[in-house]
Amino acid sequence: MHPMLNIAVKAARRAGTIISRASENLDVLTIKHKSLNDLVSEVDRAAEDAIIDVIKGAYPEHAILAEESGASGESEYVWIIDPLDGTTNFLHGFPQYCVSIGLFHKGIPTHGVIYDPSRNDLYTASRGRGAFLNDKRLRVSKRDKLIDGLIGTGFPFRMFEHLDAYNAMLKEMMTRCAGVRRPGAAALDLAAVAAGRFDGFWEIGLSPWDMAAGVLMVTEAGGLVTDFAGNDKFMERGHIVAASPKIFTELLQTITPHLTAKMKA
Repeated sequence: MHPMLNIAVKAARRAGTIISRASENLDVLTIKHKSLNDLVSEVDRAAEDAIIDVIKGAYPEHAILAEESGASGESEYVWIIDPLDGTTNFLHGFPQYCVSIGLFHKGIPTHGVIYDPSRNDLYTASRGRGAFLNDKRLRVSKRDKLIDGLIGTGFPFRMFEHLDAYNAMLKEMMTRCAGVRRPGAAALDLAAVAAGRFDGFWEIGLSPWDMAAGVLMVTEAGGLVTDFAGNDKFMERGHIVAASPKIFTELLQTITPHLTAKMKA
């Protein structure tokens, strides 16, 4: 394992320990609303602090972009951190949440870790070296028709200006695939595409830390990831489509008729 990936794994496991311990005492947590439907708990902050401590201990000169504490430092290396993706699930005791850590070098995803503490599942990926779940190599699914595919998504929980367009996408997707699922943690949804559990995934209005590790998982498992225009601006735009190559085009074509001008901008 690459030394930088090793540090990411160490950081993710340390955060996972904090999250798992807190999951046994959900009733005593302090919770704040960052904005409508966007919750943050003391666990998010404690987990993020633990991750940053591990990374800074190994690479003090690297930059950080983290969900709760924002951006710090300037470097060719940027660690993009979601300490607890799926906070709402976590706070309800719904076991679908994870730690996500991605390392970008000169703007290119280089290493990624997604850790699911409920299942003790560790997803890892390094550029050019493949994606793995608990050391088992991951490959995207082999299904070649959208009608046979299980597709993951996320509801627009903050960006309600896109709700009508999203509902149109969802309605059409439901008629064109075997099923649509919305588990509630985008990083794990992308990991599910990499593992071949989902044949594809799309979402509107994600943040960089939701995607940073997951996009590398998908591409290293043989999948495709783009924005809604079929380009690579998903980290900036927040709109993402990820799928196995055989289903990708059909998935994108189901979404694109419903794009608004704002989504295309």
